[in-house]
Amino acid sequence: MKHFLPILPALILAACGAESDQIDPVDPAEQATPREIHERILVIDSHLDTPANLSKADFDIVTDNPTQMGQVQVDLPKMQRGGLDGGFWVIFTPQGPLDEASYAAAKQAALTRSDEIIAMVEAHPDEFELAYTADDAERIVADGKRIVFQSIENSYPLGTDLTVLEDFYERGVRLVGPVHFRDNQFADSATDLSATDLGGLTPLGEELVREANRLGMMVDGSHAADSTVEDIMEISTTPIVLSHSGVKALYDHPRNISDDLLRRVAENGGVIQMNALGSYIENLEPPAERTAALEELAASFEGRSPFDLSDEEREQYMARRGEIDSAYPMPLSSFEVFMEQMLYALEIVGPEHVGMGADWDGGGGVAGMEDVSFLPKVTERLMEEGYTEADLEKIWGGNLLRIMRQVEAAKAQ
Repeated sequence: MKHFLPILPALILAACGAESDQIDPVDPAEQATPREIHERILVIDSHLDTPANLSKADFDIVTDNPTQMGQVQVDLPKMQRGGLDGGFWVIFTPQGPLDEASYAAAKQAALTRSDEIIAMVEAHPDEFELAYTADDAERIVADGKRIVFQSIENSYPLGTDLTVLEDFYERGVRLVGPVHFRDNQFADSATDLSATDLGGLTPLGEELVREANRLGMMVDGSHAADSTVEDIMEISTTPIVLSHSGVKALYDHPRNISDDLLRRVAENGGVIQMNALGSYIENLEPPAERTAALEELAASFEGRSPFDLSDEEREQYMARRGEIDSAYPMPLSSFEVFMEQMLYALEIVGPEHVGMGADWDGGGGVAGMEDVSFLPKVTERLMEEGYTEADLEKIWGGNLLRIMRQVEAAKAQ
């Protein structure tokens, strides 16, 4: 439960007589440590890939699981140590073929992942609660529980039937991203550089944005091509969220956005949630052994993408990929590099348009911020840079809830 420092009542000062007129009362906030401030503000992360772990036999959400960089970084004890009140728990589905059978399989996979999130909450009702509104989030934290919003990363499972989106809305999905690594039926991806340019959103993608507006879902532009982000802002009646993105000025990666686009996102009322996936925030050279092993793996599957494999083949591919990751891990980025990204974004658009979406359990994490228990370091560093408690309230959750309230109001109208 968040604790708030008591404010000295004016009546006490008045009762102290004339001498009290010469005493400047001390603002409790000025005495608070960064950790105390971190504990008493609402702390939300917009992109928790933790649901991918819920079906694993060796993972328990209420146990302090051994941290694995980019894979196991969120559980209840770590959230408690890091002051993380919750966030958006991701329903992720890999991109596959654009045909009816594949759509049906992807939809079932997404529903199963949502079932797992809901089952986690039902199994631990004193620790977690499903959230559906911005007010829910604040109430849940006041009750001493962790917030569980749901989000969709990659709308591929919707197929071409947008009525399915309402089914996910009823389950608690409040943030939806059209696309992931590859172009799909809805939009251009930032990283699918070999495919035909769709020009941003497809006509079906435009309808997806309108349906999200109608239902009361925020729209996520992370993983989307710049043209897609621009189209979303043009069509959506509410501001855009970039749930886990970075700035291109510091590292020119397709997943990152330019200063100009970042300013337009802010002018539109949107927010960029800062990513902590190392290879997106600096140029990290893989070990030669890793490169050779990955080339051998690709050759063994005739150069096909994992997204084009059968379920059985993909399972074999991912098992071997896991072995390679363990034997020849990628070098890590650092906490300082991550903070450079966040501080740069803050300089460009201010604390009203920046937040945290570190891609926990989906590849995120840096040396010095290996899991969510290290989040108070971010607050400490931001305070060292001169950001106030009011700024931190916006950065850590206020901006997201502000947009959510705008979405809720737009739906009501």
